[in-house]
Amino acid sequence: MKMKKKSVEGQVMDGSDIMELVGNEKVFSSFVDHKFEELDRDCDGKLSVKELQPAVADIGVALGLPAQGSAPDSDHIYSEVLNEFTHGKQDKVSKTEFKEVLSDILIGMAAGLKRDPIVILRIDGEDLHEFIKSPSFEPEMVSIFSQIVLPDDQGSLKDYIIKAFEKLTVDQGMPPASDSWVMSNVVEPALQSCGGGYDQQPISQDTFLAEFKKVAERVAQNLKDQPVIVAHSENTFDGSSIKRLLSNKFEFDKTLETALQNVPTDRQGKLSKEYLRVVLDVVAPSTGLPPLGAVDQMDKVIADVFKMLEVDDGKAVKEEEFKKIMSEILGSIMLQLEGNPISISTNTVVHEPLAPASTLLPPSSSS
Repeated sequence: MKMKKKSVEGQVMDGSDIMELVGNEKVFSSFVDHKFEELDRDCDGKLSVKELQPAVADIGVALGLPAQGSAPDSDHIYSEVLNEFTHGKQDKVSKTEFKEVLSDILIGMAAGLKRDPIVILRIDGEDLHEFIKSPSFEPEMVSIFSQIVLPDDQGSLKDYIIKAFEKLTVDQGMPPASDSWVMSNVVEPALQSCGGGYDQQPISQDTFLAEFKKVAERVAQNLKDQPVIVAHSENTFDGSSIKRLLSNKFEFDKTLETALQNVPTDRQGKLSKEYLRVVLDVVAPSTGLPPLGAVDQMDKVIADVFKMLEVDDGKAVKEEEFKKIMSEILGSIMLQLEGNPISISTNTVVHEPLAPASTLLPPSSSS
């Protein structure tokens, strides 16, 4: 992970704590006993759908999902988690079933964190102050200024300054300015304390640099007064995980067999090519790919590969042909990524305290 010196002091969440918990039978059983007892309000030895809701909500928090009911896109994930516990039909869940499903969910989360570790950073203005004083400040801000495009060129100097803050990253010591809390509590007060009047000022490169520097110094001070916690992750999709899987025929066949278990067949036992994307999504964790819809650049690569191989005709094929096409799809994606790797960096402001917001999962230890 390409991080600045202060960043490596952050708390790293790589799933190792979760694997340690699940891997220790005695400790995990004790953990499950405690949580089950906590959730079993009526003490009948089973968990109702209502009693499971806090556990499902806590898993959502641990996965970084918005609160249940606030976003339709994530609400279906909550429903899926609940269905895992109830198998879609049960009214009550035993402790054994609760333990098995919780174990599976935690192992899945740990695998995700191992693949894409999250570093918890405390942004306190020090790195931003260093950036402002560094020789790279002016050339980087000139580059950012040249990239800013506002509708119909009707933006004020204030609009340019705000857009510039949105283009800075944790590498420059700036939490995501796109976050409404950061904007209203860190950036806007800095603009106001610098006197305002930006609507009347002419917009030139020199004026922008001078005024941005003043506001940035104020932002650094605001961050010193109230540091912002940011969850930071970086990932590069370079095709190497696909190459590893394809080079191990036994592992590849086993992965595909598992993925095809839930794909329906017609009367002749054939599979529709419509399910190629579904199967690709199922094998994604084994190939180091993100879920479909998670990374725009990756979705474009996949769409281009499907178009190039002309596999979107919806025809039904025998299982062996289906597997052969899937192998060709993965091979083509691998070649595309080897030639043009895709690097993704995400930064999310953590509004909850760092003491675990989830009461279901154990707290992570600091690195």
